[in-house]
Amino acid sequence: MEPDDIGTAGATAVSLADGDPVEAIMDATDGFGVDRGVEAVGYQAHDASGHEHPELALDNLVSVVRATGGIGIVGVYVPEDPGASDEGAKEGRIPWDFGAAWKKGIASGTGQCPVKRYNRELRDLIIRGKATPSAIVSHELPLDEAPDAFAHFDARDDGWTKVLLHPEAA
Repeated sequence: MEPDDIGTAGATAVSLADGDPVEAIMDATDGFGVDRGVEAVGYQAHDASGHEHPELALDNLVSVVRATGGIGIVGVYVPEDPGASDEGAKEGRIPWDFGAAWKKGIASGTGQCPVKRYNRELRDLIIRGKATPSAIVSHELPLDEAPDAFAHFDARDDGWTKVLLHPEAA
């Protein structure tokens, strides 16, 4: 989903490219912050200058979630990152401000979505026309174009949101 389309999901896109995301969210909520937030970046979070800071998205999220609010952490945090810049990160450890989350009483949940729990319900929503998962698909390509597709997706090139690969078209 592109930032221009995210409003259809009832959300507002906030980008580092537009300035400090914490400031933008606090301004948009008249200083109150949000009840719930989702961290969907993971260990590859980076600051505005492009330097990797795996704790940045979590720290920012804790800053904008109200006391006794909640956060969902669905971004990927790997148990090992051999290419990380510091020893802790190489072992999957990140220095985020857990004390601030504790002080605010923020509840959190982490991990992958239990997709099998929702399969039937989602199928029924699709059949009834209440959900349209194809709305996030930007490209359908033959399997032999996968390396190029992954390069575009990894580079976060404009217009590359979700790619479906068709093995039979290769």
